[in-house]
Amino acid sequence: MCDPADMTESLVVGQVMAVLTGDQSRRYLPAVRLDNHTSHKRFQVEMNLHDRYVAVNLPSGQYRLSHVQIGEGPFMSMADVSMIFVVDVPVSTYVGTWRLGVKSPYYGRMIVVSVFADQAEAVRVQDFLADEYPALGGCPVLETLLQAAQLEIRLYEVMPYPRYPRDFRRH
Repeated sequence: MCDPADMTESLVVGQVMAVLTGDQSRRYLPAVRLDNHTSHKRFQVEMNLHDRYVAVNLPSGQYRLSHVQIGEGPFMSMADVSMIFVVDVPVSTYVGTWRLGVKSPYYGRMIVVSVFADQAEAVRVQDFLADEYPALGGCPVLETLLQAAQLEIRLYEVMPYPRYPRDFRRH
């Protein structure tokens, strides 16, 4: 069962979806970077294609979603964002669904980051926690959404990984 005295970190649960809003159908694997305002520690969270939810243990504090990174095979694009949320230790935190709407790969490419939550999804998150983290049974789950519910920002190209030959680079 849940004992708040034993908890030193909070389990933060959410869903991250990358969707293409343009006319092409490529798959994108998103990654997000979180910064803790007080300790200035950075946390990189990468998603797999088959993960429905993302769960990460974080110490209490105020966090900022600082970067969104989209992988397109050997190519990467990154956007600087600033969306804030708070994590409290004695409870698990549900941060909603983060939808990354990636526009078609043209010059001046944009991404729309939106955050939302609904009651049906909150119930599914409770079921996910009961299945994957049975030790947290009985712990309250606090729902907190990022401040700034929607942003539209520019995606910038990041150099490909060094293991790819120069022929695959866009420039």
